[in-house]
Amino acid sequence: MSYEFTLIQGDGIGPDITDAAVKVIEHAGVKITWDMQPAGLSAIEKYKDPLPQETLDSIARTKIALKGPLTTPVGKGFRSINVALRKEFDLYANVRPAKTYPGIKTLYDHIDLIIFRENLEEFYSGIEHYIDSSRSAAETIGIVTRRGCERILRYAFDQAMKKGRKKVTAVHKANILKYTSGLFLDVAREIAKEYPDLEFNDKIIDNMAMQMVLNPYQFDVIVTTNLFGDILSDLASGLVGGLGMAPGANLGPDVGIYEAVHGSAPDIAGKNLANPAAIILASVMLLEHIGEIEAAQRIERAVASVIAEGKYVTKDINPLNYVGTKELTNAILKKLDK
Repeated sequence: MSYEFTLIQGDGIGPDITDAAVKVIEHAGVKITWDMQPAGLSAIEKYKDPLPQETLDSIARTKIALKGPLTTPVGKGFRSINVALRKEFDLYANVRPAKTYPGIKTLYDHIDLIIFRENLEEFYSGIEHYIDSSRSAAETIGIVTRRGCERILRYAFDQAMKKGRKKVTAVHKANILKYTSGLFLDVAREIAKEYPDLEFNDKIIDNMAMQMVLNPYQFDVIVTTNLFGDILSDLASGLVGGLGMAPGANLGPDVGIYEAVHGSAPDIAGKNLANPAAIILASVMLLEHIGEIEAAQRIERAVASVIAEGKYVTKDINPLNYVGTKELTNAILKKLDK
């Protein structure tokens, strides 16, 4: 079977790492025609727009995009291109796995978490302003709706069941934010009753951050609101070796955008230094989503094997003995041949 999906190379190291991901997917035997579209700084140069209509039209047509990191221009355009994409396609679920791979120095071994973050509401809904003419005070309004809570919570519970997980933890601040976080917690408890085979508990956000550092093994699937999910997903990435190993997906009813969640790192762009593992692992998530399970598993095993051997890893993994983006990619390709 062949597919057509959208490819957004992105800015900085984006072209370097997306090229690696495309080669790996093709080598695994999945035939994808990529509709390459610009966004970010490269789009401004061509279209005077960081998110051109042509790019939006492509994603709307193909329904799936693989996206490199984007740089949002300062002082003009979108507050965040990524946020604009999420709103455009109703990408309400942000999914961030956090998994340790042997060969990477981490505080803990054998971590395997999934964080589900509500992606559209709360303090990232964009409702903020100065409240006086001298701009000495500002206000941000966090909107939390029952529908928004229900969608992310039900999706997290459904995925926990499908992936054979055992436990779901809802994270909130209902002791202080009694209405917004209180609504999220109320809905979480209601939906948890529909999944009697899953253990359910809840944690207050500040305690949760501490508990994840003290003992991450007590958690399995984590679901939370937008701001808390943003923070906890980066914390989880730190537990497993950093953002270089952190894939992510933004999912809605019809569209999925898969990405490396790290930044564009323009200082090392084109220098054959970037770690492509995050976007390759995001490709694994993409392939799982479209039912190419065998190819997805082969790619993840190949990545894990190369990292475990430690001979062909990038500087962020081993700063004393490292290779470049192309060499790491070629090592993964050779593992796929085996």
